Amino acid sequence: MAKASAAGRTKTRMVPPLAQNEAAQFNTAFLQDIAATLINAQRHAAIQPAMAYAPAGSEAFFRTILPAGIELLETVGPNLGFCLHRAAETLLASGYGTACLLNADSPTMPVAYIVTAATLLAAEGDRMVIGPSTDGGYYLIGLKHAHKSLFESIDWSTERVFSQTLERAKAINLPVVTLPTWYDVDDGETLRFLATELLDGTLFRALGREASAASASRDLLRHLIKTAGLAERLGLPKRFETLASASGDDDRA
Repeated sequence: MAKASAAGRTKTRMVPPLAQNEAAQFNTAFLQDIAATLINAQRHAAIQPAMAYAPAGSEAFFRTILPAGIELLETVGPNLGFCLHRAAETLLASGYGTACLLNADSPTMPVAYIVTAATLLAAEGDRMVIGPSTDGGYYLIGLKHAHKSLFESIDWSTERVFSQTLERAKAINLPVVTLPTWYDVDDGETLRFLATELLDGTLFRALGREASAASASRDLLRHLIKTAGLAERLGLPKRFETLASASGDDDRA
């Protein structure tokens, strides 16, 4: 589920510590990292990567930033629940046996979680596969049928999203498989953790996971630390300036 990058309209909760144009740059980097993760997942399961995007008419933006092989689906509606349901319904109606909807805020989401979701959904019988995020939402929801009630009357952008979705599944007797928790990057605090993970090797989950490389996000973090004082703005130790410089030459214009 993707939104075209635009200063002042994307990742606004990351401003401050970021400037509006920097927040838009991170939105782009996250989209590129998620795309790379999906392409990597294709090596391990029968997966067709796609991005359900908004706003209307922004297809050219996604064609510019994404690699070939990523399908594009315009999904515009009055709220997130409508967009999620429409994306699932459209994909399933197109002939796909299952649909996994991912957020665009978890650039280090492990490939293994996506492959596991695809494998679970391929098994016989109806079910929901869901990956909870640390903020009370979810980073992935996988379905074999576009159960509309899963997306109705949900308090989106609150800590109640995951629990309310489980309640909806229980109400329709839909079996649920829960994946390990992961984190979204949507404010200064979680951006700070992303920097520690990508530049300093901090483990979000010590066992049973290998975070995706998130090379676009890593490169942008390095660039902004080296050229725009991002380490200080995030409250990172001084050594992160050395870590950013030691990662390699910055080839950004």
